[in-house]
Amino acid sequence: MLKSLKNIFKVKELRGKVFFTLFIIALYQLGSYIPVPGIDLAAVQKLQQQAHSGGVLGFLNLFSGGALTRFAVFGLGIMPYITSSIIIQLLGVVIPKLEQWKQQGPVGEKKITQTTRYLTIGLAIVQGTGLAFVFHGGAQGFLGAGSSIDLIPTFTIGRVALIVLTLTTGTAFVMWLAEIITQRGIGQGMSILIFANVVAGIPASGAAVQAQGGNIKFGLIILLALALLVAIVFVEQGQRRIPVQFAKRVVGRKMYGGQSTYIPLKVNQAGVIPIIFASSVLYFPVLLSNIIPSTGLRSFINSNLQPTSILYLVLYGLMIIAFTYFYTAITFDPRQQADIIRKQGGYIPGIRPGLPTERYLAGILNRITLPGSIFLAAVALLPALALSAWGVTQYPFAGTTLLIAVGVALETMRQIDSQLTMRNYEGFLK
Repeated sequence: MLKSLKNIFKVKELRGKVFFTLFIIALYQLGSYIPVPGIDLAAVQKLQQQAHSGGVLGFLNLFSGGALTRFAVFGLGIMPYITSSIIIQLLGVVIPKLEQWKQQGPVGEKKITQTTRYLTIGLAIVQGTGLAFVFHGGAQGFLGAGSSIDLIPTFTIGRVALIVLTLTTGTAFVMWLAEIITQRGIGQGMSILIFANVVAGIPASGAAVQAQGGNIKFGLIILLALALLVAIVFVEQGQRRIPVQFAKRVVGRKMYGGQSTYIPLKVNQAGVIPIIFASSVLYFPVLLSNIIPSTGLRSFINSNLQPTSILYLVLYGLMIIAFTYFYTAITFDPRQQADIIRKQGGYIPGIRPGLPTERYLAGILNRITLPGSIFLAAVALLPALALSAWGVTQYPFAGTTLLIAVGVALETMRQIDSQLTMRNYEGFLK
């Protein structure tokens, strides 16, 4: 491992990309500590104490690296960008124009990226305005612990506009940082920033769990995390390889084709997206309870839709499984893949081209998606169940944290590996 790590710094271009990525991450972390103007800094300290108890605040704080509880310039983080990307992917199924853009190659991808940016800015304005009203009005369900904290005591139109403008500008800057990492750094920019946020919050979250549960429970949680870590690496690397054979064809005096390749279908084709989907859907009633003035509704939601309640965990697991199938069907279309194979003169051995190939790919995809979805649900729920059984409520998102961190780390290592291999160096993955 140390030899492979040394190889990275032997290549000048790769070394520059690594240092550039680290510089952008440091710049992002700096922005997550600069507070938004016009807020009560004393109330911010109280808000930070509520973050580890779960609820909507805990989930959003996970993806902002703690910037949300500090009400920093980068407080919204990259959640608007993630949400925008997911919405565009979903709309691509029902809007023909987006489907046409996908088929136009680089030109269409540029249009989709631009649309995603505009939607990100719109979502940032809406979320920033919502946060301003939520943190001024107390938002007990949002905080998760039943406390009322007013971060904006001087609540005027000008003050709110300044806060929303600052948060939206911070989101636009974060979006630019993610894109510049993708262009000039190592890995996918959005994933790298998510990884940085998640990893940055692990020490504080671990200390909070230890303080509430004690050393013995904390040690057992560490052992469970290590077991999940090994399982995540094993499943993330797992794939079903479907062989594809291409027929030989003569063009002029030369013969082309005849080679064989394969289609890699990952066991966890959807990644961490189903967990984000399920969490967002379950947190919508909590946000709704802060708007609808119903004491009974708010009491029911605060009692049954918190991350440590049984009803929440059951719904959470079922939604993860359902969204895994849903998102996998969007990202991999058996009909389109079968059509591409047929147009390129290929075929799956023993399977006729066209409709039989489509049915074959759909059947395999359904079979490997089932264990992948169950695995995602288990990773998300096992730490939460353990913490709930031991009465520890400080950090119910341990499984999600591990899944994001390991997934992004493996993908980044694959990119580094490919660049080292091109230069005749030995990589990490063997």
